[in-house]
Amino acid sequence: MPPFSAFDESCMRRALVLAERGLYSTDPNPRVGCVIARGEQIIAEGWHQRAGEPHAEAIALAAAGDLARGATVYLTLEPCSHQGRTPPCVDAVIRAGVARVVCAHQDPNPRVNGAGLEQMRRAGISVAVGLLADLARALNPGFIKRHEAGKPWVRIKLAASLDARTALADGTSRWITGAPARADGQHWRARSSAVITGIGTVLADDPRLDVRIPVGGEPARQPLRVVLDSRRRTPPKARVLAPPGECWLCVAAGASRSADGAAGARLIELPSSAEGLDLGALLARLVEHEANEVLVEAGPRLAGAFVARGLFDELILYVAPKLFGPDARPLLALPPIAAIGDGPRLRFGEVERIGEDLRIIATPRTD
Repeated sequence: MPPFSAFDESCMRRALVLAERGLYSTDPNPRVGCVIARGEQIIAEGWHQRAGEPHAEAIALAAAGDLARGATVYLTLEPCSHQGRTPPCVDAVIRAGVARVVCAHQDPNPRVNGAGLEQMRRAGISVAVGLLADLARALNPGFIKRHEAGKPWVRIKLAASLDARTALADGTSRWITGAPARADGQHWRARSSAVITGIGTVLADDPRLDVRIPVGGEPARQPLRVVLDSRRRTPPKARVLAPPGECWLCVAAGASRSADGAAGARLIELPSSAEGLDLGALLARLVEHEANEVLVEAGPRLAGAFVARGLFDELILYVAPKLFGPDARPLLALPPIAAIGDGPRLRFGEVERIGEDLRIIATPRTD
């Protein structure tokens, strides 16, 4: 890794702050920020606001104008080198005559994947990569995983009592947590490409699964809503089928099409077995749909299936200071575990108090 100055780091940190402004709006594109400096003075900034609109470097270069010549450009991601909904950003960087480009990390998109860096080097621009790379990658976990592993980043969101129960014995689950925790959960939904639930949750709670918080003073982008319903039991008037946003109704391949439960939804056929619909096949379909981050908001059975099959990257658990007792419904429905060391192993990340509740973020352990 080439040496970076304290000023380089401060500029990249500023670029990361700018990139985070696109947390809820750039999907399926990555969140990217850009800072342009001459000497030790910042002269322009930019961030990618939403898909189809100018990228961060294009906005910053337009703001800098002629002052960009001979300047240093700080980018949280390698500039694109292909024609998409906008022109290649690397061409704009080269035309601007900048002297140096500092990128946090290389773009994993195979249509870029170092090509932008190489074009800039061939044009005589000094290029350095690796400054605050971990922080930059953390802004786009789904975009990176989709291109590097062919899978979306999967979060499972759950709310439970202190004794790890998600509903009373009769199924009552509203509301386990307080309003601040529920509002926090809306932010995870807002940044997601898709929200997955099961037919059991639809029949029991009739959820909307939409985003009901404004983002940047504007109505939020609505994630794709996905219902796993192998036997086509979704009621025609289920709220998850209604606008705004698109809904997929995932059924077993060859399922009867006589029911009208797909009204307002796109019917997606998936392979199935005695264990239910093929969750791996579902995630593959979501990657084809350019889904980056996926949020599972489901009951113990479906959430447990994602955990048992190792198909998740984060578990977000809101814990309320309540006790539901032994007859209440469990946190996850998992296969029998014979020994303490045999079950899924997790590592605690963030633990934060949200109102009267706790939010725990845990990730799978592989060591």
